[in-house]
Amino acid sequence: MIKELDKDFTSLNEYIRGLKPSKIFILVDENTHDHCLPILLPNLETDAPFEVIEIEAGEENKNIGTATQLWEIFSEMEADRKSLLINLGGGVVTDLGGFVASTYKRGFKFINVPTTLLSMCDASIGGKTGIDHQYLKNIIGTFALPEGIFFYPKFLETLKFDELRSGFAEMLKHGLIADANHWNDLSSLIKITPEDIAPFINRSMEIKNEVVAKDFKEENVRKILNFGHTIGHAVESLFMKKGELIPHGEAVALGMICETHLALLAGLIDVEVSSTIIAKIQRFFPYIDISEFKNGAIIDLMFNDKKNQDGNINFSLINGVGSCLFDQKLSADQIILSLDFYKNINSN
Repeated sequence: MIKELDKDFTSLNEYIRGLKPSKIFILVDENTHDHCLPILLPNLETDAPFEVIEIEAGEENKNIGTATQLWEIFSEMEADRKSLLINLGGGVVTDLGGFVASTYKRGFKFINVPTTLLSMCDASIGGKTGIDHQYLKNIIGTFALPEGIFFYPKFLETLKFDELRSGFAEMLKHGLIADANHWNDLSSLIKITPEDIAPFINRSMEIKNEVVAKDFKEENVRKILNFGHTIGHAVESLFMKKGELIPHGEAVALGMICETHLALLAGLIDVEVSSTIIAKIQRFFPYIDISEFKNGAIIDLMFNDKKNQDGNINFSLINGVGSCLFDQKLSADQIILSLDFYKNINSN
């Protein structure tokens, strides 16, 4: 269930009462503790005992060490299978929180209350939980659906612009793979602000949810949600490895540019469509200098993508605005051409 929260959080309180949890844990990071918890707590009405658990903010903390600390806290506080975890945060909190809840005592219930645009439109939906390991994104995780997803657009007003833009990349992706009107609406925006984006959040969430409903375990059509991510995740991992984090959405934007060019090379779209899409993505997102990374190093990391099979790199590539194909296999030469295209894009 996905629901927009009213100002007094009535729907959330009613839902929690219906679950009748034995105890409630609220997972936050430093940012949501300061900016979002003060909005949630005064509106939370429950007779169940609750505890707030705070973790350090940042993708670098979405790891097995943090997961272990949370399992230990659950144990110390005697969490049982009737407990409820409320993940109040962005993608790190919802990914990590869902993972620890779905594995502790073989799983207890959790709710996502996403506070960033990225988590509203992407991370909180679909039941993918996970942590990073050895610089590989989300390489350890589970498929586990939250009991509910409650979003509150006013939380977006607490975000820095870079975080807002990061989530916007996933919204653009939803339009490119599934809804040409959504793409046209978003790519026509003059600027990225909470007010400008708010009318389109629900449609992005619907697209993600509709795709997931068709293929929960990512055996076929759900793979289209990874457009831009095969190359984007590899680049993100390389920056992570050298101790420099880049916003997820900026990596996805880079990946969408490269993979749009791959779609051109594969004959799925023509030059006009490719050029128009790439120009619109460039209008919103900065160029990321990846010249220091050898193409071979990027490709090596792409082989670790979870959607690969039989030693092949599988891409999800658009075959038009609003349409996407999965399990597309391309040659190493084509991938190198795509990476070189991006590296030289500013001189084109």
